[in-house]
Amino acid sequence: MVGPQLKQTRGRKRRYIHGFDGLRTIGVIGVILYHLRPELFRGGYLGVPIFMVVSGYLITDGLLIEFDRNHRIDFKSFFIRRFKRLYPGLITVLFGTAAYITLFSQNLLHNLHMMVLTNLLYVYNWWQILNGQSYFARYANGESPFTHLWTLSIEGQYYLIWPFLVLALLLLVKSRHQIANIVLILAAASGAWMAILYMMTIAHVQPAAFDPSRLYYGTDTRAFSILFGAALAFIWPSGRLSQHLGKKWVIGLDLLGTASFLGLLVMVFTIDAQSSFLYEGGMVLFSIVTTILVAVVAHPAAHFDRLLSNPLFSYIGSRSYGLYLYQFPVMIFWENRFRNVADHPVLYPVIEVVLIVVITELSYRFIEQPAAHFNYHKTWAFLKGLANPKVRMGKTRWVSYVALIILAIGSVGLAKAPSVKAEGDNSPLAQQLKKRGVSTKEKEKRLAAMRSSIAAQKKADKNKAAEESSSKALEAKYASQAKTHPVNREYEQYGLTQIQLQQAQDIGLTAIGDSVMLDGENGLQQLFPKAVIDAAVSRQMINSIDLVRSYADRGVLGNIVLIGLGTNGPFSDDQLAQMMQAIGPDRQVFWINVRVPTRAWQNDVNSKLAAAQKQYKNLTVIDWYDKSNGHPDWFYNDMVHMNPNGNPQYAALVAKTILDKVKN
Repeated sequence: MVGPQLKQTRGRKRRYIHGFDGLRTIGVIGVILYHLRPELFRGGYLGVPIFMVVSGYLITDGLLIEFDRNHRIDFKSFFIRRFKRLYPGLITVLFGTAAYITLFSQNLLHNLHMMVLTNLLYVYNWWQILNGQSYFARYANGESPFTHLWTLSIEGQYYLIWPFLVLALLLLVKSRHQIANIVLILAAASGAWMAILYMMTIAHVQPAAFDPSRLYYGTDTRAFSILFGAALAFIWPSGRLSQHLGKKWVIGLDLLGTASFLGLLVMVFTIDAQSSFLYEGGMVLFSIVTTILVAVVAHPAAHFDRLLSNPLFSYIGSRSYGLYLYQFPVMIFWENRFRNVADHPVLYPVIEVVLIVVITELSYRFIEQPAAHFNYHKTWAFLKGLANPKVRMGKTRWVSYVALIILAIGSVGLAKAPSVKAEGDNSPLAQQLKKRGVSTKEKEKRLAAMRSSIAAQKKADKNKAAEESSSKALEAKYASQAKTHPVNREYEQYGLTQIQLQQAQDIGLTAIGDSVMLDGENGLQQLFPKAVIDAAVSRQMINSIDLVRSYADRGVLGNIVLIGLGTNGPFSDDQLAQMMQAIGPDRQVFWINVRVPTRAWQNDVNSKLAAAQKQYKNLTVIDWYDKSNGHPDWFYNDMVHMNPNGNPQYAALVAKTILDKVKN
């Protein structure tokens, strides 16, 4: 594609495109903000495809420049450059984190050795997949400080394989346009495979049980972002882009850049990480939009290179690798130490960002840059100098001593890790959650009873006089049973009358919830024996809407619906509206608000529910947050799940709220 925007040259030189620092800045800021405040920056995780597209373009462009200049690719030189650029920071974050865990957070020692090893080998994303590690679960087995490093493994695999493929394509195919078409076909195949695998998975898994982490982590399902950038390098090489274009060409490029930039921003702020759109083509679309923007930024005649070039972007862009590396360990360790995150939704994120920037700067100045310029042929002489106090080495000596101490402490943790069992599997909370739930046979029995109850209620609704007569008879029955056959008397101390406890025995309701409801399931089931309770660890709103629809389609969604969602992540107003629409206006909805002080979205979720209660006449919010506030003795150490002291309080509040509102 040689036109007004390209020029034919030989032995072209590579130029530094400062605008890419701006793109890296947007990418890393988006990811950090998403991890800090996902309720505000829903699509910030899309900063990763930005990195991938830019990386695919720059690496391939560099390989092509080298081939055009020397008619070969120096693999040894390429891999040494990649090693010196990437490994010093990676080793520092891995062993620095391991040292911190060894000293202060030994509950995270389980599998630490495998996490470090697979990261060093650039196969961590596949280890995450094979070991069922979720990118989206916030309260399953605790968060790993290395969760975000999956993307480095994908890029590492790309660096190891791609140079050989580029050389093979150049020698066998030769035509750059044909090569670009081949790479685009590979990218399309990766994107199609993501969509196919998504549809195949949801066809065999209940919507509420689906976790897209396999699609999110897989090299095969994420390669398209890098490949789009790589394909661009074959048809849009940086060294052949003309600095002088006609006014119409410049305006066209700027308009294209503006449209792609705005499209990128819209998707960053609106697309949820677990939405079906993302895996059915949304991620591919975002990568294409990013590739168009990369093309515009790369062109010296367009204005976007200059628009995205400034000292701040240059600073952040040059340190984007370190900022990405250190973000998650800082967040995890800070939030494990300071549990009242929801009480400081602005202060704590600011402190965390400052810590990330300071640690990144120290790493950049004293480790990454010195290592990048170090002459590794003099390694032995350097080590001898460290051992000899008389050799003058300045600050390098003390930085090296600190690094060796950190390496030693981290190594102790790695040696200890194989013998450490996962705390989550043996904790009282984990044991309690394992005991929850009913058999499939019992659940089907309750579903059948629910279907019959709904049918009977519809018939009763047609005869109001009979309904009133029946209501009076029921009141008399409950009063009589309260005297002769009392039930659940232990709950009377929590404000429930015996008549209410009798009434609860006949109420059929459908409950959908996360691990908090699962934790409290026994108490709820005891009070409402006819209830169908479907609660699961790590469940979020986005994959629960279809679950409610499936209950409604099967005719087993009760006239009373209890929802307990919001612990594991925020939800949008649109998702809340979809849930209420799925339930329908004729059913009474009771929604338990959340107590999750260790996450910033607690207040956002509760505010949305409070506003929704005013909007929907059939919605009642059960204020568990207010009830439990000031009672840390009701919770396990995570301050989210109820212990044996809190469980009856939870069940009693839910029952009392429902019974005060509902009249049989």
